[in-house]
Amino acid sequence: MQSKQILTLDDARKIAAGAEAEAKKNNWAVTIAIVDDGGHLLWLQRLDKAAPISSQIAPAKARTAAVGRRETKVYEDMINNGRFSFLSAPTLEGMLEGGIPILVNGECVGAVGVSGVKSAEDVLIAKAGIAALGL
Repeated sequence: MQSKQILTLDDARKIAAGAEAEAKKNNWAVTIAIVDDGGHLLWLQRLDKAAPISSQIAPAKARTAAVGRRETKVYEDMINNGRFSFLSAPTLEGMLEGGIPILVNGECVGAVGVSGVKSAEDVLIAKAGIAALGL
């Protein structure tokens, strides 16, 4: 039997606080989603003035990063480079930059997805959240 690390609610709170601080520092209205390693939603936070659609895009990015075990930019780049068949991949909806897996000792324990500003800025927010865990 193997053991694995898992995200707790306290971990999700820390991630959300770090991500929110980064977003607010830059006056960015975003939605922050945190999922476990299976892509199940642990936390969803839509900041004031964030577009309603961002509350659907952020969890999709987080799920895709968690189950794919990689940043969602990888999928976006593949599609943009002509691998259009990847659009038919089952259950992968958030194939846009802004989903970042949370890795602990090389193992994925979950992911953060952010939506609401430019994709590279979404990534900065997600990574600030992950950094708040102090891994």
